[in-house]
Amino acid sequence: MAAAMQLNTLMSNMFATGLLDDQFQQLQMLQDPSAPDFVAEVVTLFCEDGERIIGELAKLLDKPAVDFDKVDAFVHQLKGSSASVGAQRVKNTCIQFREFCQGKSRDGCLKTLDAVRNDFYDLRSKFQTMLQLEQQVQASFYPKQ
Repeated sequence: MAAAMQLNTLMSNMFATGLLDDQFQQLQMLQDPSAPDFVAEVVTLFCEDGERIIGELAKLLDKPAVDFDKVDAFVHQLKGSSASVGAQRVKNTCIQFREFCQGKSRDGCLKTLDAVRNDFYDLRSKFQTMLQLEQQVQASFYPKQ
């Protein structure tokens, strides 16, 4: 039961600090016995895509001539996937990032890339802990024979 308490505390903290919003709860409600790993799969895809997109953004912003339209397209993609999993802080940082893209501000984009990277990796770390705790909770309810 310790894992269940840790999981509840972690989730409460993620909502209280604005990392997650109500959309994540909507996502959890889609999980049912026919798709018991649904949330884990969605979260894992979000983390993989987010890491890839942040890498692409860093490469694009490192070029001498920044293609702000490409940067904006990647930020828009990250914003959309963040919104769909309820990653509120990442989504909000992406909104600021897009404003700097539209203003063609390399410095603003670089600063916001750092912020989105911090928000994303903080969330990813907590998602990984959440998934580990969920496995522990499931194992305690359904011990292997």
